[in-house]
Amino acid sequence: MDLYLSKPGVMSCAGASIEELWASVICGNQNGIKKVKACTGEEFFAARIDDSLLKTSGARYDMKIIRIENAALEQISPFIEAASARYGADRIAVCVGSCDNGTEFSLAGHRRFFAEGSFPPEYDIEMQGADYVATFVKEKFNLRGPCSAFSTACSSSAGAIIKAAELILGGLADAAVVGGVDIASDTTLVGFNSLEAVSDEITNPFSKNRHGITLGDGAAFFVLSREALEAAGREQDVQVKLLGWGESADAYHATSPDPSGAGAEKAIRRALQHSGIQACDVGYINMHGTGTKLNDSMESKAIDAVFGKSADSYAGVAVSTTKPVTGHTLGAAAALELAVCWAALVENYGKTCDNIKLPLQVWDGIQDEELPALNIVDSKNPSGSADLLKVCLSNSFAFGGANACLAIGLAH
Repeated sequence: MDLYLSKPGVMSCAGASIEELWASVICGNQNGIKKVKACTGEEFFAARIDDSLLKTSGARYDMKIIRIENAALEQISPFIEAASARYGADRIAVCVGSCDNGTEFSLAGHRRFFAEGSFPPEYDIEMQGADYVATFVKEKFNLRGPCSAFSTACSSSAGAIIKAAELILGGLADAAVVGGVDIASDTTLVGFNSLEAVSDEITNPFSKNRHGITLGDGAAFFVLSREALEAAGREQDVQVKLLGWGESADAYHATSPDPSGAGAEKAIRRALQHSGIQACDVGYINMHGTGTKLNDSMESKAIDAVFGKSADSYAGVAVSTTKPVTGHTLGAAAALELAVCWAALVENYGKTCDNIKLPLQVWDGIQDEELPALNIVDSKNPSGSADLLKVCLSNSFAFGGANACLAIGLAH
């Protein structure tokens, strides 16, 4: 069965639509990343979305994460309505990845509790429910199919997309609203800083001089369906399919990836096998590329093992990470980066090597000699020598060894 991805709805510091996001990643625009001060007084670079860009959501609990989610969902509402009209609301699933649990309300509520001994009258424990980002979608569009939230750290929205695909393939749904949303809350900033994972400069992935991650807000959503959907005013000349996926769970450590890259390699190989494609078919990989010492090391080993010169099917595949532009959006990262891959396929449709534009990796260009040399797309190598672009991969590797790789490609 074919699985089609609609045009994505996107909200990030690098763009409030897929068109704006694409324009940012192909020129390496980092203007959305700024220094912010957390509640502890500590300062961090973060890719936060300006509150002035967000409208009230109409949600029962209208907080920033829901306003970000709503902004992305509004962009795909015609596709959701088209799916409901074609299949019925009870056949539309909702699968959303996120790591936040209503911190905007829960932090304020707990401060009040510790100061005065009681929660504010408007406080409700449901505000802290991990499910609310999915429940909001169901309520907003009156959908009655399966509804699930996924929280596997940085691979959350990849897991959500995979589960939605399985629901459709299993006959439990005909379409699904899929994606992820997350925010760089003070809790997140301070928490990652306690792990010594936050960079004191904008993240510099795969460089010898990398120091860690830059966190960010973001959301990206698609309608995944068993047929290509046409929505009034939103027809797509180029259709994109979810070709397949691969997952692994190496459980190497609670927060550290397996330094060998074996778990990541397994996820990539499974994605290729499940999709029925060869390494040489892949034209571009959006890497997880967090900028931490261990993640970049293991991911470069995994990619080299599958696509490198030592592999039987050397592809010289073009790769980059877009986190220096969007920030690391945690539970939303896989969906946001899949949206970038979607745009790469659509925007480069029919183009050959000389005209292809790919997302630029913004870094200092100083290769870490301890890592395998990758074909990184940057200002000195803007097309990555990609030929006709028909297939893209998106890598997401999370805490606890929750590894995922998504493969998408042109439908024709």
